[in-house]
Amino acid sequence: MIKLDIVNQVADKTGVPKQKAEQVVDSLFNAMKEALAQGKRIELRGFGVFVVKPRKRGVGRNPRTGEEVPIPAGKTIRFKPGKELTGGNSDEDQGE
Repeated sequence: MIKLDIVNQVADKTGVPKQKAEQVVDSLFNAMKEALAQGKRIELRGFGVFVVKPRKRGVGRNPRTGEEVPIPAGKTIRFKPGKELTGGNSDEDQGE
């Protein structure tokens, strides 16, 4: 699924024009980018959590020469899916 697919689904399900739906989707993604750039956590109930985690520095190796290359410390974004996405403990799974 690409961004255009998301825009089309938003437009179809809400009845708003595609141009407005695209603005909404862009605004949502920009807000998420800004929050993650500031190191904030994004929690979407029923969907999951985006977290910025530090990444250790390390030593890599150039495959051509075998020379060791330093890899600087940095940050990475992790996503932990919510229970509804993973299918764990939902009311439908409970049965009788």
